Amino acid sequence: MECMGFTMLPEGCVSIILSLTSPPDACKSSLVSSIFRAAAESDVVWESFLPTDYHDILSRLVEPLVVSSKKELFLRLCEPTLIDGGNKRFRLEKWSGKTSYLLSARELSITWSHDPIHWRWTSVPESRFSEVIELKTVCRLEIYGKIRTQMLSPNTKYGAYLIIKISNRAYGLDLIPSEISVEVSNSNEISYGTAYLTCSDSKEKQRERLFYGNCREMLRTRVVGGGRRSVPCERGDGWMELKLGDFFNGDQGDDEEVKMSLREVKGYHLKGGLIIEGIEVRPKDSRKLFVC
Repeated sequence: MECMGFTMLPEGCVSIILSLTSPPDACKSSLVSSIFRAAAESDVVWESFLPTDYHDILSRLVEPLVVSSKKELFLRLCEPTLIDGGNKRFRLEKWSGKTSYLLSARELSITWSHDPIHWRWTSVPESRFSEVIELKTVCRLEIYGKIRTQMLSPNTKYGAYLIIKISNRAYGLDLIPSEISVEVSNSNEISYGTAYLTCSDSKEKQRERLFYGNCREMLRTRVVGGGRRSVPCERGDGWMELKLGDFFNGDQGDDEEVKMSLREVKGYHLKGGLIIEGIEVRPKDSRKLFVC
């Protein structure tokens, strides 16, 4: 009897209730009754799953969206979408509506990136951006990215990941580990550690040891120990990702700056062959996509 009474609630009341749940719950509720089905399709429900600044995001799209409902808008924004002149990629997490960004290499601050002796801007078919950047040769590797907390979903733990490839001509990248960090301004929250950029096979490691001799161990003594250690992981899109660190984005009362970095400046040796697509900032509790 209680269940029957619940299904007899007015559609507007059901819409308000569903707006307090999640996108998967709203989709599943449409199976309860015709009133629930109508409520689950309403703009009231799906607008509540959109970020509060979605009007601003829509104004920054490279290609405008034409949609007939808030639900369609939500589902379209769950697909990777270019914004800000094609220099960022925006996406909503389909199960939660939380925001995710991929900052292109053009959005990053990379030491000597405008010097063609050291870096080369190029395009690759696997990238979502028109350009990526390839390291030719450099002795100081410094990559910095930043994002404002108000662009992100509140009360959410985020991870920052450097999206990379390693060319066949790579050299000197892992003589000593790089130092990585994620820091939130005006906060004590900082995540730091070290990282290796390649997953070299045994033959490559043997050649490197033979070429550099005891220099490798001497260089590694210059790196501050402690923290976690990261190595690249394969993604499903032809790239690898290297975790830079985590941070928690609390209430959006304050708009803080999140600084992300990878640095190798202590070896003073030449290195090359690193291809950078950008830095992705995404919720840590991402789940598999649901069907709606």
